[in-house]
Amino acid sequence: MTADDACRGAGVSRFSTRWVNLASAKLGAAAIRCSDDFFAPMARMLQDQPPVFIDGKYDDHGKWMDGWESRRKRTEGHDWCVVKLARPGVIRGIEIDTTHFTGNYPPAASVDACHHPGDDPDDAAEWREIITQTALRGDNRHAFEVGDRRVYTHIRLNIFPDGGVARLRVYGRPKVDWERLAGAGETGLVDLAAALNGAVALTCNDQHFGSIRNLLTPGRGVNMGDGWETRRRREPGNDWALIALAHCGEIKKVEVDTAHFKGNYPDRCSLQGARLEGGGVPEDLPRLSESWAELLPQVKLQADREHAFEKEIAHIGAVTHIRLNIYPDGGVSRLRLFGIAERAG
Repeated sequence: MTADDACRGAGVSRFSTRWVNLASAKLGAAAIRCSDDFFAPMARMLQDQPPVFIDGKYDDHGKWMDGWESRRKRTEGHDWCVVKLARPGVIRGIEIDTTHFTGNYPPAASVDACHHPGDDPDDAAEWREIITQTALRGDNRHAFEVGDRRVYTHIRLNIFPDGGVARLRVYGRPKVDWERLAGAGETGLVDLAAALNGAVALTCNDQHFGSIRNLLTPGRGVNMGDGWETRRRREPGNDWALIALAHCGEIKKVEVDTAHFKGNYPDRCSLQGARLEGGGVPEDLPRLSESWAELLPQVKLQADREHAFEKEIAHIGAVTHIRLNIYPDGGVSRLRLFGIAERAG
């Protein structure tokens, strides 16, 4: 089993290892309004965890479904839902997931996008179609590449004529003024590992209990499930995760948070870093990362605690990628890598 295979359990898509899900509720995206969500609320469609099906579970409106579901349309037209993205950005790919929706999925869907300064676009908003009306299948994940390179703040999912969508994911690059941040120098350290800035968790050797993407999300973890956690290691070695930083920069401060991990936190951790030119990610990145420069030597960790490291950090210059090693296994809630963003050119 490869490292990528070991990470498949958290719902890895072909976009999620390259871009940030700008429609993630955990990052701050919100379903603003919709034409109808009689059977299942629109907000449920933006949840980060994979959709589930609970046999025999019903509520006052009918069968409980993990997603957004409108009633059976008896009039002309189609249903729609407007979503405010977690941060303005360039959209590169969209995933419409109909998992567990079989006799109640929409036969087709399209997606519009706009740039609007407020929470809810008004009638003056200029919507552009970024995905044309396309057929969908039930109980399936549909991935669409987006060629439009404009910055958008909102998307509108249109379903034809009605039905249910388990999850909507909008993958893209958040818009960040890196030139301004780079100009702040030592006085303006920025979290280069924040998903909201564009950092992406690429892969790991194991994430049996919790996704590596949780490491890069805002705030402290709400519970033990809101972090990266590996299975109990029964063989020699240690567990690891690879992260593409939001921007090339020199790391000055590291924060490792083991919130809620008490009997299962790692005994130690370390960091390695590298500067990869050209923006590509080699297929053998896990093997290559083993020889990256040491950024943070092995340091002791404690249960349910925020750890800060500064004087321990080695001066290895600006980096674009980080390898987090945990010894021998366990759970980490958040990883923050504060540094100086490098100027372009």
